[in-house]
Amino acid sequence: MAPILMVNLAIIVYLIMACCFFNEWLVFFLADEDMDSEQRLFSIVILVIATILWPIVVPFAYLELLKFHKKHKDVIDLFIKQRKVGSHDD
Repeated sequence: MAPILMVNLAIIVYLIMACCFFNEWLVFFLADEDMDSEQRLFSIVILVIATILWPIVVPFAYLELLKFHKKHKDVIDLFIKQRKVGSHDD
């Protein structure tokens, strides 16, 4: 009984997360107005594949984000400092 419950719970969590990721990625996809019809078709295929394989895609995307942050840490810190200084002027 418990293994079946755990499998069902894992499937439900997987589907909920897939739905959430699909919705977020679809917003970014629809915001890009510079794609032609061929690029849109290719992007839809990638969107569906990435949604199905989100347990693999998301950790790699997060690693890329960390690598980007390490590479541009000085610039990011500068923007954060400017934002904090600017918010006190209001």
